[in-house]
Amino acid sequence: MIAKSKVHSACLELLEKKIGIAKQGMEEAQASANNETKSSAGDKYETGRAMSQRERDLHARQLSELMNMKKTLNTIASTKTMNTVELGALVETNTLSYYISAGLGVINFEKQQIMAISAISPIAQAMLGKKVGDTFEWMKKENMILSVS
Repeated sequence: MIAKSKVHSACLELLEKKIGIAKQGMEEAQASANNETKSSAGDKYETGRAMSQRERDLHARQLSELMNMKKTLNTIASTKTMNTVELGALVETNTLSYYISAGLGVINFEKQQIMAISAISPIAQAMLGKKVGDTFEWMKKENMILSVS
C-alpha cells in the first residue's frame, strides 16, 4: 500500500515547481513588455506591449489557481486515516489510484500512477462517501473501491 503522506509530499513538490514556472513566466512577460521600445511604427510597439500584457495576465491567472490548489493541499491532514472517500483520501480502485486533493493530474509515484484530482471533479463526486467494496459508475463502467486511506 502506498503511503498517503508521501503522495501528499509529491503533490506539494509538483505544485511548487508549477508555481515557480508560472512566476517565471509572469516575470519574463513583464520584462518583455518593459523592453518594448517605441519606434516610428507606433502600432507595432502597442501590439507588442499588449501581447506581453496578455501573456503576463495568463501566467497571473495560472499562479492564482495554483495558489488556491496549494491552500487546499495545506488543509489536508495527510497522516489521517479515512474509511470513506472524502477530501484527503487516497483511493485505490480496480482501474487506478486517486488522491482526492487538487487537480494536478497524473503523478508518477514509486512506479505507480496516481491521479491527483479535485474533490469537485466529476469522478471524485462519483466516489465521495463510498467505502471499501462499494462501486461507482464512471464513463459507463462499473468501478470498485479496493482501499481508502
